[in-house]
Amino acid sequence: MRGLILFAHGARAPGWAGPLHETVERVRAAQPGLPVRLAFLEFLTPTLEEAGDALVSQGCTLVEIVPLFLGAGGHVRKDLPARTAALQQRHPGVTWQLRPAVGESPRVIEAMALAALDPPPLLP
Repeated sequence: MRGLILFAHGARAPGWAGPLHETVERVRAAQPGLPVRLAFLEFLTPTLEEAGDALVSQGCTLVEIVPLFLGAGGHVRKDLPARTAALQQRHPGVTWQLRPAVGESPRVIEAMALAALDPPPLLP
């Protein structure tokens, strides 16, 4: 069974993750049978390891990790592969696939361009 982890940086302000939780809900609505978890690098929970453990306990044998980062900086190029390798050692019967950062997707680039051109209400 395939599972999906949406992996984000995290922040001290819990409200910061609101759009990420909405993203998870949209993924679940689009693919109701797909086990999906949100995980964070720091400050918020669950961690990548906790999310991975949860998917394995659901019976997932293939887990794709999608970095919700705009680019492939140090966390995506160094930290995430190391943590993914640790998950592989922790759960050797599971295939862990690390996908590119979402910011590299043409769809995301297009959405950012459209959002930049869409005049929002002025902030106080």
